[in-house]
Amino acid sequence: MTQAPPDRAVTAHVVVDHASAVHHAATLARRTARVSGLDAAAAERAAVLTTELAGNLLRHAVGGAVYVQCHPLGGGVDVVAVDRGPGMASPDRAMVDGFSTAGTLGSGMGAARRLADELTLRTLPGIGTLICARLRAADSAPARADLGLLCLPVRGESACGDSAAVVDAPGGRTAMVVDGLGHGVAAAEAAAAAVAAFRAAPERPLPELLSAMDRALRSGRGAAVGLVRLRPGSVEHCGIGNVRMLLVAQDGVRSRALGQPGVVGWNMPRPLARTLPMPQECAAVVHSDGIAARWADDAPPFLLGMPPRLLAAALGHGHRSARDDATALVSGAARRST
Repeated sequence: MTQAPPDRAVTAHVVVDHASAVHHAATLARRTARVSGLDAAAAERAAVLTTELAGNLLRHAVGGAVYVQCHPLGGGVDVVAVDRGPGMASPDRAMVDGFSTAGTLGSGMGAARRLADELTLRTLPGIGTLICARLRAADSAPARADLGLLCLPVRGESACGDSAAVVDAPGGRTAMVVDGLGHGVAAAEAAAAAVAAFRAAPERPLPELLSAMDRALRSGRGAAVGLVRLRPGSVEHCGIGNVRMLLVAQDGVRSRALGQPGVVGWNMPRPLARTLPMPQECAAVVHSDGIAARWADDAPPFLLGMPPRLLAAALGHGHRSARDDATALVSGAARRST
């Protein structure tokens, strides 16, 4: 079974296909909540609400899983429950204590709503349901825009060669996804070195950030890196290698960008940045090649219109490669200050 990850970016993942998986998911949620900076009481709340969400999956759903993720900006944790059907015919009623379609006491969804600081639900009969329960530290600052992350090691590995990081600063939100070459411990070390170089000075121009990562990775395994900087009305992209960036809205994919050919740490070409318009209704999706690129071909409005905290989990749950680490980072558009 998956163990609580040492890298805050890595997601704890439990397939809910038997009763013991509910307890395992709760244990991981409690542990991840403490890693994320929540106190013991909040960590216990995370465990209880995870029990409720995972229990609902076991009773009502097929293809269900729980993903537990430290919030990329720190000071919180997301617990996301995903399934592949049958969807909720009456999601508002399902949030009321006592409502049940299975002859039980019907306390699960109502309890989760009370325990979470924020609860977001999307469902479509015949497709499935996604629920994100978010817990925040009492002193956490409000985010500039919604944010979601899923980062999973290749099946059978404990170390993840992918990672991600996000920083909100006066110059905008800067986010990165890194994919260390291959997978396993050596790839994870390369990803960690790239993240450390990013965090050392995240407000630098994006090409300078990539150059700093290139220097940091020269003594080890190289990586592919995608960087974005979101400001009100625009997104700047700069990348090397096979990390993709897309701008999506409910009506379709607005823009696509792929990194320049090359490897960060191995004779990297001169990085070039490109700025694209980003309307308020768009979300920026940055993902490694462990998420199949074809997910965006004929993607349904139900998927494209999901809030970032749900879209990242949906991509990992439905479009993940079985042979590679997989990361999806999704950010809403930066808001203008009022």
